[in-house]
Amino acid sequence: MTLPPDSTPLYNHSLVAIETWLEGQGCKQNEHDRSTWQVIRESWTADLELDVEQIIVSYTNKQDDSGIQRVFPYSLSRQDLENAIFSGP
Repeated sequence: MTLPPDSTPLYNHSLVAIETWLEGQGCKQNEHDRSTWQVIRESWTADLELDVEQIIVSYTNKQDDSGIQRVFPYSLSRQDLENAIFSGP
């Protein structure tokens, strides 16, 4: 699937395009809750929840199990979300 340009707000992406984007970032979809995804990086993990109006990201630091939650609106561009979410907590 061809994704819209990086500068396109996420709310202008189809669900299939969002899922393709997340898969391309190495995220795995939860089998039991299709709106939840997980990404694992070297020093942190994150659970992403595709809510109605925003993406809720819950990070966990692998070194000390500390966590932080961030919320990102779908009005941000895919590139801005990619930079914010996948650069880590």
